[in-house]
Amino acid sequence: MNNTLIKGLQVIELLAHSSTPMSLTEIARALGLTKSNVHRLLAALSDSDYVIRDPDDGTYTASIRLWELGSAVLSKLDLRMHAAHHMESLAEQTGESVHLSIQDRHEVVYVHKVDSPNPIRAYSQIGGRAPLHCVATGKAMLAFKSRESLLWSTRHLQAHTDTTITSPEAMLAEVERIRRQGYAVNAGEWREGVHGVGVPIFDGTGQVIAAIGLSGPKDRFTPEHIEACADLLKHAAQDIMAHMGSNPSQHTLTHLYR
Repeated sequence: MNNTLIKGLQVIELLAHSSTPMSLTEIARALGLTKSNVHRLLAALSDSDYVIRDPDDGTYTASIRLWELGSAVLSKLDLRMHAAHHMESLAEQTGESVHLSIQDRHEVVYVHKVDSPNPIRAYSQIGGRAPLHCVATGKAMLAFKSRESLLWSTRHLQAHTDTTITSPEAMLAEVERIRRQGYAVNAGEWREGVHGVGVPIFDGTGQVIAAIGLSGPKDRFTPEHIEACADLLKHAAQDIMAHMGSNPSQHTLTHLYR
């Protein structure tokens, strides 16, 4: 592992646990490093807003950015905890695999999954990734992002199957359809023969933070099954948001749960 990275993390941890601001000399002594080495580390960490230097006495403290990062991780852990029971119920009711996804740039990351009880199921794993524009949970999140984020994403529409949407115009039309109906559909756009349905999950400010979806073999995803799955997913998402203390605006809910 990179020694500079390790030393930088040690500085951050030291400052995060310190009850008072620390000088360069104190940090160097506590970590057994040279002052010149610590000076370079602090300069980089200050430039990245991870530590703050007091201009009056030259001491250093950890910045609020560490709290922001910790809160982001904690929110994902809370999300998974609140969603787990609903995901088990959805798998039992529908017979399909259930995914809880978050966005990481142009991909979804599966933060939790409940396998289908059926012998034929969609293959995926917790921690696995898929292109945002190819899977139902990804498209469900994409549809409720800002226009700037949406336009940015439409520049990265790589084909993975014959049904993958690769045209920006077609994706914008797909987004409008998702917004109208409140759910997204994957018609074998990531893996041939694997279909799915997904709906977004919002935080209290109305920002989409995740999506929950069902996936399985094409033969099971008839129009009737898709509609039934979408209704169940909408109710599950609404319950998850309520348990998390989220309270999206009525305007947002009107689009999703009419």
